[in-house]
Amino acid sequence: MEQQIVQLLQDTQSSHEGPRTHAELQLRQLYTNTSFAPTLVAVSTHQSISLATRQAALLLLKQFVQQVWSPQFEEFKGEMLVSAEDRATLRQALLDLATDAHQERKIKSAASIVVSKIATADFPDEYPNLLPTLLHIINNGQDGQLHGALKVLQDLIDDCFNDDQFFNVAHQIVSSVFAVAASSRPTILCALAVSVFRSCFDMLEMVLEDHKTAVKAFAEDTLATWYPFFLETLNMPVPNVPVEQEESQNPVAENYRGIIALKLQVVKVLMRVRQIFPSALAPQAPALFAATWQELNNLRQSYHESFILHDRQGRLEDADGLPFTLDFLVLEEIDFMQACLRAAPVRKQLEEQLRSQSMPDTWVTEVMKLAVTYSHITTEEEGLWDIDFNIFVAEESNVTANYTPRTACADLVIKLGEWQSAATIEGLLHHTRELYSTDSSWKSKEAALFILNQLLTDFFEADRPMVPEVAAAYIDFVRYAMQQEHVFLRARGHLTASSLVRAAGDAVGGIATSLMEQSLHAITNDPSDVVKVSCIRSMQAYLAGVSTDNARSMQAAVIAAIHTFVTELDFGELDESEDIMIAIVETLRDVIMIDTRICLTGSGLDVLFTIASWCSFNYQIYILITETFEDLTETLSDSGPDVYTQLCAKVLPSLSGAFDVANLTDENSLTNLAADMLTALAEHGPSPLPQGFIVTIMPKLTRLLLESPDEELLKSATSATRYMLEKDPEQMFNWANHDGKSGLEVVLVIIDRLLGPTVEDNAAGEVGGLAAALVEKAGSERLGPYLAQLLSAVAHRLSAATQTQVIQNLILVFARLSLLSAREVIDFLAQLAINGESGLQVVLTKWLENSVNFAGYDEIRQNIIALSRLYDLHDPRLDTIQVKGDMIMPTSTRIMTRSRARANPDQYNIIPAPLKIVKILVDELLSPLTNAVSRGVENLAPASEVEKAESVASDESGWEDEDGFLDLGAGMTKEALMGYAAEDAPNRGRDDETQAYLLQWFGGKAQEDGFGEVFTQLTPEEQEKLRSMGSQQA
Repeated sequence: MEQQIVQLLQDTQSSHEGPRTHAELQLRQLYTNTSFAPTLVAVSTHQSISLATRQAALLLLKQFVQQVWSPQFEEFKGEMLVSAEDRATLRQALLDLATDAHQERKIKSAASIVVSKIATADFPDEYPNLLPTLLHIINNGQDGQLHGALKVLQDLIDDCFNDDQFFNVAHQIVSSVFAVAASSRPTILCALAVSVFRSCFDMLEMVLEDHKTAVKAFAEDTLATWYPFFLETLNMPVPNVPVEQEESQNPVAENYRGIIALKLQVVKVLMRVRQIFPSALAPQAPALFAATWQELNNLRQSYHESFILHDRQGRLEDADGLPFTLDFLVLEEIDFMQACLRAAPVRKQLEEQLRSQSMPDTWVTEVMKLAVTYSHITTEEEGLWDIDFNIFVAEESNVTANYTPRTACADLVIKLGEWQSAATIEGLLHHTRELYSTDSSWKSKEAALFILNQLLTDFFEADRPMVPEVAAAYIDFVRYAMQQEHVFLRARGHLTASSLVRAAGDAVGGIATSLMEQSLHAITNDPSDVVKVSCIRSMQAYLAGVSTDNARSMQAAVIAAIHTFVTELDFGELDESEDIMIAIVETLRDVIMIDTRICLTGSGLDVLFTIASWCSFNYQIYILITETFEDLTETLSDSGPDVYTQLCAKVLPSLSGAFDVANLTDENSLTNLAADMLTALAEHGPSPLPQGFIVTIMPKLTRLLLESPDEELLKSATSATRYMLEKDPEQMFNWANHDGKSGLEVVLVIIDRLLGPTVEDNAAGEVGGLAAALVEKAGSERLGPYLAQLLSAVAHRLSAATQTQVIQNLILVFARLSLLSAREVIDFLAQLAINGESGLQVVLTKWLENSVNFAGYDEIRQNIIALSRLYDLHDPRLDTIQVKGDMIMPTSTRIMTRSRARANPDQYNIIPAPLKIVKILVDELLSPLTNAVSRGVENLAPASEVEKAESVASDESGWEDEDGFLDLGAGMTKEALMGYAAEDAPNRGRDDETQAYLLQWFGGKAQEDGFGEVFTQLTPEEQEKLRSMGSQQA
């Protein structure tokens, strides 16, 4: 069987699909053979078989384990094919292979993965000897055995331990891995041991909340042992970088890689400790900071030669996921250096040094030199940017996920600038003078301006002032850079000049306009596209920095320059140039919004439509163009009907043309964009609309609405039709199509199609709003018999609707009618039959059970008032309508799994409709979004008191953090996170007008006979809300 499996494994690696597929099928058919798994293990141990085949055997064995070993695996096929006796034999054989001192590392790695996979299912119940065996090997084994044992132990910590299991053995594990880390074994094994130690901290974080005192004491005791080792490792000299030709298996190269990996893992552990136990790290921070700073100074030359002068391969990891290249180490150490700048002991020490120093001979200047050194453009980056300058724009826009020493240095300097603002900008100025007064390379000069640009951006965003003399001193450097031959230095000059103008304001005086004119000239005259796009992007900062009069005077010239650049672009070659186009549109938006009336005569809208015609398929650009057009439309509309009419004359032909080219069988992003722009145009238009608006657009819009299958297009086109109807019903009703049908009839046909069964909920998302507008604007007299048909169609669609937006919009048709005549709405629904049920029962049930999901101030207000009008009828027919009330809380304490949830859906008590209406109104009373945000903050906040104490308070943790800082690796604050939450949450914010209405309404009800009986049927929480009304009114 062994030869058969070897041949099949070799066939699975064939480049021909037929033999490969046939071999895979045959191997799967062997799963039921009891010799299959042992044979795979045997194949993987034979060194006479090729390494690739042996690895394939272990990969197949992992798949086998996932599919037939335990129901715990997602891939499990339903039948356990390995007996208990064979399972024990396989576990031992694989563990022996993973820890075999004479096997290749790749085989041991692959075997350890299979052991770890088995352990996730069997440990500890069926595999109790695994941990003792691993610790024994780690404590007593040969170098070749340790690798597999450490890998399995790490996976065990990551995936298998629960809280109690880990804490019971944590001392043994930490002691064993420390013995390896601090030993004279190969440095790569020491690095792996430190990586295992870091995994222990991930586990400690999980048990911290339940065992905070014990965990904190354990961490402090453990770290006291490890800190000398950490410091010794950081101070360990890094050997010379081996030449690339020697890097494969050369012992010197292996030692180099091991030392880099070890140092890197130490820094990663320190960063992890900083996140979880900052107070434990703070006293050690000064020594660790000094060692890190010294090492970064020592590595400058090696880094420069490897990545700036040459193109040494970086960002490499070994088979165990351990990074081992110099660029990774530099990146981690720069980040740790930045973290240490927030440690109170470090700050105290540095502040004392700064008081005894004078500029320029300060430690701040030395940090600036370090940051500039590691901010040089690497040879790899230079090559990539030359090939695709969109990557350069992405880096400049901070939208790339590529985190490098260059970007880490920017973060370091920004953090330093927040603390020592004046010293940072002056220290950088001194070093910049040194670089520009010597024959330093263009990369050095570019790096200095790059760091300056980052500082200036932060100064502007934080509204931090600049000393005028310092700002003026930088002007000569940016002007020099703007005139240099090298493309990236020239581009950097323009970008930094604009940031300087924006941050310094009046400090640069009249020179600001001169710099802006120089960059504006380069947009159309510089030979490099990199420089041209950089100059276009720089206009955003210039416009924010120069005076309003200067910005307005240069508005037409900037638009003309962008128009020239876009006209010369070959869009066919820009498929992957999203960031370039975004930069252009963002700049165009900023310059247009200075005075939007320029769009009526200039080429600004032409440029926007040109970009739209080529780039509307890109979602980000699509949204940006839509928002830009909406903003300028709203602004121009506020200028009066005449200006709006001129805008329509400018844009309607282009929008109409986009509808002309629409292929109704395919999705067309340009047509969708045109429909969204038309919606914005109609929504912000005056009432009435300019004459000819509807006759120009409606014929083509009708065609789309009646024939297109595109859901998003149907929604946008429906919204546009609704706004046109609301703004100018007479123009809509007086228009007739080519068949002579009036606008009223055409809208009815459109609504009929959208309410029909062939249109999905998402596509019909806006039909409710259109139907409500038609009923409101046409009235019962004009609609005649069509009104009952329309309302019947709305009710039938509502009965089948499942999407929240569709349900809300359809309900609002009846809600708005109820504001006018609630009695007529009840009478109509009572005589309507929907699928054999009363229309009143169907519609009111849907209405009341979905009111809690309503979004939008106006929509919520209309719904609340409509429901109160229905209640005020005291119609006995409403008392017969039974709907869901409060959820019945389950009494079982068992964990609710998905399968149990499906088998036991939520249960509700059943109550009459009038009581449900009162409960909805009480729920809306004083139920603002802020309550939800408060709950969100509680969920985001640190879980334990220890974390709360250690995450912010510098006097307790020894670290100066931003208020509300959550160290999630992204540098975001809780306030920023909650900003996103607030933006994305449904719009159910407190509406004072609605609150006032509810207070008045409930105040009136309190005086009515019989309402006391309703009050007693409310929950205690609802009753308390009503009792507190007096204080709210006060």
